[in-house]
Amino acid sequence: MPYGPHSGEDRARMLEALGLTSVEPLFADIPAAVRARGLDLPAPLPELELAQRLEMLARRNRTDLASFLGAGVYRHYLPPVVDQMLLRGEFYTAYTPYQPEISQGTLQTIYEYQSMLAELTGLDVVSASHYDGAAATAEAALMTVRATHRSRVLVSRAVHRHYVEATRTYFRGAELTLDELPTRDDGTTDLAALERELADQARPVAGVLLGQPNAFGLLEPMAEAARLAHAAGALMVAVIEPVSLAVLAPPGAYGADIAAGEGQPLGIPPQYGGPYLGILACTQPLVRQIPGRLVGATTDAEGRRAFVMTLRAREQDIRRERAASNICTNQALCALAATVYLATIGPHGLRDVAADGAARARRLEDALTEAGAPRVHAAPYLNEFAISVPDAARVHEALLARGILAGLPLGTWYPDDPLLRESLLVCATEVTTDDEIRRFGEALRDVLAADGGEPVALAGDGRHARQGARS
Repeated sequence: MPYGPHSGEDRARMLEALGLTSVEPLFADIPAAVRARGLDLPAPLPELELAQRLEMLARRNRTDLASFLGAGVYRHYLPPVVDQMLLRGEFYTAYTPYQPEISQGTLQTIYEYQSMLAELTGLDVVSASHYDGAAATAEAALMTVRATHRSRVLVSRAVHRHYVEATRTYFRGAELTLDELPTRDDGTTDLAALERELADQARPVAGVLLGQPNAFGLLEPMAEAARLAHAAGALMVAVIEPVSLAVLAPPGAYGADIAAGEGQPLGIPPQYGGPYLGILACTQPLVRQIPGRLVGATTDAEGRRAFVMTLRAREQDIRRERAASNICTNQALCALAATVYLATIGPHGLRDVAADGAARARRLEDALTEAGAPRVHAAPYLNEFAISVPDAARVHEALLARGILAGLPLGTWYPDDPLLRESLLVCATEVTTDDEIRRFGEALRDVLAADGGEPVALAGDGRHARQGARS
């Protein structure tokens, strides 16, 4: 398909048809303070000099760090076949497959993606093409509102903060209510508080959102939360991490109505915020509420297997006012990466990835506890957990200078929480090596020893902290 940008004459004719002399009136609804006013770009360079300039900028990236950063995006081994398939021209430039007669390959890859994710989540329907985990979570919350005709949703404080803020942004524009549930001392959601909120008949709840694992890497009592939600007529949304589903009960097994999450761990490397892949799945009764694209298998006029776009409750077409969502994109390339990854490693391989990451996380916990930074929370975890470190932001910076990316300072997410402000969220996966764990433990011990603190126990709750850490 040739690409021809509009000429100046083309734009002039369009403006004339609209009765305008410039494009400025088209942006009148955007406040002037937030409008783009040109890009501050340097002067153009010859190609050779430009390449040298880009190489110089690329050298600022650190690729030598021992990384223990998770917090929603995770390092995993990617079989080379994943990238090789993505580089094939018929996939690399794929657009939304509206014409099945010329899009059978793309349609089949989406169908296979949906089939694999349905098996992984234990739910009936999986949608394709959501930006990321935050967008998928927000869409899941909106699904509960449409399905129940209620306007209030409860979300655990231990759900990923980016997901919560994205959902809050969606709700603000729709004049819906998003209330947060507190957590217990062990880091899991307070189900007693959930039960109280659900009992408030003056403010009925549409949906309940809990993470599994949650934002602290801890395992939540999902089955009990689902039971409480359903008893009050609300829907249960599980915010998932897909690799964990190889060893944890799938959302369908504990009664979740909807599952949402980030698909990046399935064949997509960590990279500057995207592009990533939003996972969104639901039970059959909610199929008309799910946004995005559903691809189905059928037969053509000659009885041959074929694939078609079965449902497209999204932003365009002739009834856009009835669309389930007006925010959607074609993430088919990322969905293809997840499909190739899952097909390559298989169910046993995915189980090994999850189990190996959990085993390495236990070794990491031992090393960091010995260094003087024990876990903050007592609840079980899979491969990510918080450690108590006094002056966590400064310690994080000091470790970075020693070649250690020591996870995420939780004060970034919870600046007003005295305990979490003095904590680091750290992660291990199957690619974390014993040498990296040893280096982290030794470096952390040196940094903490320079502070002169000694580890002490906090009585009564099973947690530990060093002197100077707030509890």
